[in-house]
Amino acid sequence: MGSPKRILILGGDPQSHQTLRDALGNPDREFHLAPAEPGSIELAPYDLILASTVDELACARRIWPETPVIVVASEGTAEDVVAAIQAQAYAYFRNPFPVSALSAIADHALGQDIGSGSDVEVLSARLAWLGLRLKCKRDTADRVVQFVRELLTDLGAPGQENMATAIREILSNAIEHGGELDPARHVTVICVRTRQSVLCYIRDPGHGFCFEQLPHAAVSNPAEAPFEHAEVRQRLGMRPGGFGILLARSLVDELIYNEAGNEALLVKYPP
Repeated sequence: MGSPKRILILGGDPQSHQTLRDALGNPDREFHLAPAEPGSIELAPYDLILASTVDELACARRIWPETPVIVVASEGTAEDVVAAIQAQAYAYFRNPFPVSALSAIADHALGQDIGSGSDVEVLSARLAWLGLRLKCKRDTADRVVQFVRELLTDLGAPGQENMATAIREILSNAIEHGGELDPARHVTVICVRTRQSVLCYIRDPGHGFCFEQLPHAAVSNPAEAPFEHAEVRQRLGMRPGGFGILLARSLVDELIYNEAGNEALLVKYPP
C-alpha cells in the first residue's frame, strides 16, 4: 500500500470538519486542519484541498497551484460559483450537499496525477454567459454538471435537477460518442441565462449522427415498440442504456440538434 492521501481542510467549523471526514473518510486518507493563523500553515504537499470560501480557494491556488481544490460552502451565491470556476476550483458544493456526488468527485480528484494540467478550460466566466472547454473524460462531465447545478437554484429544486440531469445525458453522449473518450479531444459547453430562459449549448468534436441511424437508442423506437433498441444493443454487444436523448428531451422544454448532430441546445424556462 502506498502513502495515504493527504487532504487539507481550510476554514469551516468543527461540525463541518466532521461532516467532511464522514463523507470522505477512507483508511488510505488522512485529514489535516489548517491553523487559525494563515501565516503558520504547513506548506507541505497535499493531494486535495477542501475550502469553504472563494477567498480560501484563491489562497490555496496561490500556495498549491497544481493541487485540486473543492469548495464546500455553508452558503454562497451564483456569483460565488462563477468566481470559483474562474479561480479554477475543481468543483463547488453548497450545504447541504449530496454525499455521493461529493465523494465521487473527490475520488476523481485524488485519482489524478498532480501537475497533469487542467481538464476544464474557462472560456467565459460570467453568470449570464459561462463558457467551458473540457477534455473528453467521463469525470469532467460530473464536474461541469455540478457547477451548473449550483448555478440553477433559481429554477427551483425540480427544474434545477431536471436541467442538470438533461445536461449530464447530452454531455456524456458528447464525450463518449463524439469525443470517443479521447482526452486529446474537447467538448465545448456554453450556458446562457436570459430573463426568460436558461440555455445550454454543447458541441462535440465528432462527425455527428442522424436520428434515423440510431437503432441502438431509445429515441429511435417506434411507439408500438418502446424497448426495441434494447434488443439491438444486445445483438451488438453494447452495455444496457440508450435512453440519454429520450430522457433529456423529457426533462427540458426544448432540445434542438444541428443538422450534423454534433451540436445540441437545451432550453429550460423558469417556473
